[in-house]
Amino acid sequence: MSIRRLPSHLVNRIAAGEVVERPASALKELVENAIDSGAGRIAVALSAGGVERIEVADDGCGMTPEEIALALERHATSKLPDEDIDRVVTLGFRGEALPSIASVARLTIESRPGGSDGWSRTVDNGVVERDGPAALPPGTRVVVDGLFARVPARRKFLRSPRAEYAACLDVVRRLAMARPDIAFSVEHDGRRVLSVAAAEGRPARVAALTDRALADNSVAIDLERDGHVLGGVAGLPTFHRGVADHQYLFVNGRPVKDRLLIGAIRGAYAEMMPRDRHAVVALFLDVPPSEVDVNVHPAKTEVRFRDPALVRGMIVSGLRRALDAAGHRVAHDAPADVMALWEPEQTSPLPTGEGVGGGAGVSPSGPSGASAHPPGGGSYLNDRRPTFFAPPPAARAEPAWGAPPEAGDFPLGVARGQVAKTYIVAEAADGLVLVDQHAAHERLVLERMRAALVGGRVASQALLLPEVVELDEPACDRLEARIAELADFGLELERFGARAMLVRATPALLGQGDPKGLVTDLADELAAYDQALSLRERLDAVAGTMACHGSVRAGRVLSVAEMNALLREMEATPHSGQCNHGRPTWVKLNTKELQKLFGRS
Repeated sequence: MSIRRLPSHLVNRIAAGEVVERPASALKELVENAIDSGAGRIAVALSAGGVERIEVADDGCGMTPEEIALALERHATSKLPDEDIDRVVTLGFRGEALPSIASVARLTIESRPGGSDGWSRTVDNGVVERDGPAALPPGTRVVVDGLFARVPARRKFLRSPRAEYAACLDVVRRLAMARPDIAFSVEHDGRRVLSVAAAEGRPARVAALTDRALADNSVAIDLERDGHVLGGVAGLPTFHRGVADHQYLFVNGRPVKDRLLIGAIRGAYAEMMPRDRHAVVALFLDVPPSEVDVNVHPAKTEVRFRDPALVRGMIVSGLRRALDAAGHRVAHDAPADVMALWEPEQTSPLPTGEGVGGGAGVSPSGPSGASAHPPGGGSYLNDRRPTFFAPPPAARAEPAWGAPPEAGDFPLGVARGQVAKTYIVAEAADGLVLVDQHAAHERLVLERMRAALVGGRVASQALLLPEVVELDEPACDRLEARIAELADFGLELERFGARAMLVRATPALLGQGDPKGLVTDLADELAAYDQALSLRERLDAVAGTMACHGSVRAGRVLSVAEMNALLREMEATPHSGQCNHGRPTWVKLNTKELQKLFGRS
């Protein structure tokens, strides 16, 4: 069989398999082109989730008839004027999207540069159908009809129109978040579903495109290091979701889904969030173009950094610093179902009439044997005042050695009592605070242990018999390169031949652990992120367990002084708003909610 050159229409169809996977992929390429054109307003219209029709209109620079024809050829682009692929500053640069889309759909491009006439060109599945003048305002309008209509093998793998619409909306939301200076609108089947005006900055645009509550339950990120700038917003650890669909990551304004960045976010929120929950963040990383490679995949959603350790460390430290500054803040809007638990119970009225004092078993005297007749005559049974007998209060009373402190002087208020030997009741200036004493003290103990580890080497425990761990040669090379750093964490390793490592000591905090499993997991983490994450995470896990066993247990009676001391330390300790397992340590009912419970509002 002889080697032959494939025809251009087949080459474009093969390229479409990499660039255009679904309607959202085509929409992403078209909106990125609109952004690169210098548009100030971009309008998107979809039909059947983009399967039947995708329309993108902008007010950018526009194209001449010659440029439209050239744009529909493979690897033709205006975005690499100096042909420097290592310094890409635009979203698109490969010149593959338009011809790939035109090979699997009916593509119409209408464009008009400022001060010139408009022009239109239609390509139906690789064949030019129309080429002539068009009337439109300055800018460009691209219409994609019947995506994969003539490629049934691809069309049958598309999901439902509702699922494809959700993917398209997510693409526009991410691109709109990256460019707050551009106004975006989206219509689906004639209904306006998204509209954002040009915003002043990224925080305002993020708040407009995500959960409105994020603005009140987030911290700002601002960090610069070695020419790298990290900004954005991060939700509090207690403001989380069950899936990671609210993690927005951008590199030089480009939405990405990078494993390194996702791992950095997970590491920053370690020991502050339940394992099955995910943080809500929008991070914008700006790096010199020469320090990042965006030409990794035709979809341009993956990037490769020249110094990944710097980038990961910057994200972890930036998030940690911002979350540390949040102190004891916690997201805890009182949900409706919880508020319903506070509704007053319906009480049955006391029986009146002939049954009272007879077979009903109600004594005519009060609880202390007093007469049933009030002073001055009459009867308690005819009195319209409430006639219930409350049991004696079960709370403790302590002698007051001085005037209690003012609640307004402290964010978490001052202790007023203890409920069920587990929850501290405190009065704040703006409401009632309930504190889980075990969860709160668990976090305080953990932070003390972490502080004790800072600035010193972790104690190690020598093995009675050194253990040999067999690995492949690249894994041993990665571990050998980090021997000095791992020794600071209490893990002492030696190279033992080409495909084995000798473990002489392990961190004392890990106790009687599994050296082989530790070294194996550590080698896997180094392969994925080039960072000693496994050891750090194991130390945090052990420290968290020790803190849990060394903290104040539920069911212990605390004095008022102990309760207030716990509240004051919480106010001064970072991350004290959640325990080591990610649950909130305190909740608040503000004055308005308290008034609602008693029907005062």
